[in-house]
Amino acid sequence: MKKFAVSTARPYDIIIGKNILEKAGAYINTCLPPCRLCIITDSTVNSIYAQVVMTSLMEHGYQTSKIVFPAGEHSKNLTTYSNILEAMADEGLTRSDAVVALGGGVVGDLAGFAAATYMRGIPYIQIPTTYMAAIDASVGGKTGINLLCGKNLAGAFWQPSMVFCDYHTFDSLPPAKLMDGIAEAVKCAAVSEESLLPHIRKKDYEYVIERCVSIKKSIVEADERDTGLRQILNFGHTVGHGIEKLSSFSVSHGQAVAKGLIVEARAAYRFGLAPVDIASPLQDILAEMGFDLSVDYSPEEIYQYALMDKKIMGDRITMVIPESLGKCRLHKISLSELQKFIRLGMKE
Repeated sequence: MKKFAVSTARPYDIIIGKNILEKAGAYINTCLPPCRLCIITDSTVNSIYAQVVMTSLMEHGYQTSKIVFPAGEHSKNLTTYSNILEAMADEGLTRSDAVVALGGGVVGDLAGFAAATYMRGIPYIQIPTTYMAAIDASVGGKTGINLLCGKNLAGAFWQPSMVFCDYHTFDSLPPAKLMDGIAEAVKCAAVSEESLLPHIRKKDYEYVIERCVSIKKSIVEADERDTGLRQILNFGHTVGHGIEKLSSFSVSHGQAVAKGLIVEARAAYRFGLAPVDIASPLQDILAEMGFDLSVDYSPEEIYQYALMDKKIMGDRITMVIPESLGKCRLHKISLSELQKFIRLGMKE
């Protein structure tokens, strides 16, 4: 088992281990006294892990309730968010109570946003059950929902009271869900640590989670509010989010990010901003792992969604530029240049 302490404005611990889910109550008891805990989860995770967690919580003195919504990115919207808030109010949750986000990235984002805004903020615990949520979405306090115009356009920074990860839950994931996590792990390797790549290939979950969490922890501690350095973690996401939205989320987040990594790396080199072209080795790595890297949309279509990117300030957008595989920097380009940037990245 591994433990990380995250030194943000509201510090918290990240616990990583295998076969520890039934001990959730004991660990949560170290940061939250017995209270009412509302478990928020989706229809898939509910049938597999909710009872184990609820039993552990009750054994350690917590009163529990549960809110379940339909699994999938389509639920990450205003309607589901509103329904969750109304259910929390119906349960009579107070400021001395808390939320447990049990599931993948969609669950964590929705439950975290509900916790951040219910009664102007109550504590919440992240229990990620997917590879992607464990290495990325559960860490750093970003919460939110999608709007019709784009991804994650409404949300809040709200740090959890604990992140509790049992990577044994990955054993129940379908291959497509594992692929989503692999894409985020490859992104982490591309921006910060090339030596992660062989461990990702070997599915060395413990090592990859620990390194990705350690890297993200350091970046979040340096830039909690995502105004500078933290934006480096969005490599591949400007294009990737556009692909997700254009596909009506039939292309998953991880699959879209994999495509975005190639387009943005190729664009940076062809635009004259990157000294080397890491698109080719990245393409080989991702193709070897089974990713479909084709893009079915035009540069103009992706550009229109990119105009809602949260890295835009005024008439400029911050892009992630690879200096080598494992090292990136941030660079601002004008929105008038962005369309050309995307077009260069998509040109074969």
